[in-house]
Amino acid sequence: MSRCHNFSAGPAALPLPVLHELQAALVEFGDTGAGIMEISHRSKPFEAVLASAEARLRRLMAIPDDYVVLFLQGGASLQFYMLALNLLGDEGAAADYVVTGTWASKALQEARRVGDARAAWEGKAVEYRRLPTDQELTVREGARYLHYTTNNTIYGTQFHRTPKVSVPLVADMSSDICSRPVDTAAHDLIYAGAQKNLGPSGVTAVILSPWAQSQSRQTAKALPGGLPAMLDYGVAVDNTSMYNTPNTFGIFALERVLAWLEGQGGLSAMEAVNRQKAERLYAEIDRSGFWRPRADKADRSWMNVAWRLPTEELEARFVKEASAAGLKELKGHRSAGGIRASLYNATGLDAVDALVGFMREFERNNG
Repeated sequence: MSRCHNFSAGPAALPLPVLHELQAALVEFGDTGAGIMEISHRSKPFEAVLASAEARLRRLMAIPDDYVVLFLQGGASLQFYMLALNLLGDEGAAADYVVTGTWASKALQEARRVGDARAAWEGKAVEYRRLPTDQELTVREGARYLHYTTNNTIYGTQFHRTPKVSVPLVADMSSDICSRPVDTAAHDLIYAGAQKNLGPSGVTAVILSPWAQSQSRQTAKALPGGLPAMLDYGVAVDNTSMYNTPNTFGIFALERVLAWLEGQGGLSAMEAVNRQKAERLYAEIDRSGFWRPRADKADRSWMNVAWRLPTEELEARFVKEASAAGLKELKGHRSAGGIRASLYNATGLDAVDALVGFMREFERNNG
């Protein structure tokens, strides 16, 4: 078997040792006599998997003891609506959003279905090339929360700080969770689709502070008939993520990825590697005027490196020839074009070195 260098933005590369573990568990998991996808979510073996997944995520992210960890379904896109429904759904509440790209814009659109949601900063005018300073955020007094997206997969920007505001902070960390240490306690709600750094698609990690738990229950009480059960954080908390049948295989895969992360030395070790990968690639992009970086230097993402070439014809040629050379999934998002290399945890330095070598040869032939 020959594996390519996978730069997919998601579903993304998984660590090879984890894939081998998943392969074996599909046929027989432990001493159950069945595969991991065949055992009951109410069985002791799976309950142990769920507990281990939560414990590992708590250790890696230093999650406070009074915060709740959930493993839900529906991806970040469902959370766009679900979090607003739980935190903003009662009468008279307002929330502010930092709009730094496509996904932040979609989150705001969904929140507007629920209540008074507005942009505290809108980056469209600067083509999402940069992020706002804290001073540029116009957060309303009395806003229920401020929502921001920590990393923007399409435009290649990333917050390298936690915004300091006077209202509860909600973060979509889908594309950089567990790639570096974060101040979990500074946030009241964190959510992330698993398919970038945590595992396969189909699982969403949600972390709730005591305030978020309490606000959700208050909202449920305030609404006639309460919240829909499948969209109620309180129901998910009370049922330990198992109100309905969870994605058992996805949670097992997530638990194995978290174990791999711990084996790599945790998030500080991953931060060092991820910084090194990004610096190597950005150094090549900045080396000549042939490559045109999309994001401003101060706000460049370590996870998603986005750039352009002089013409769209050259971009198409680059993607085609790179794919033939075993460098896959480098085409930019359909809404933005260009080139994008996603450098999630499982994408190694060897992949970045191979890409840089290819870029130098491509520039020699086409520059």
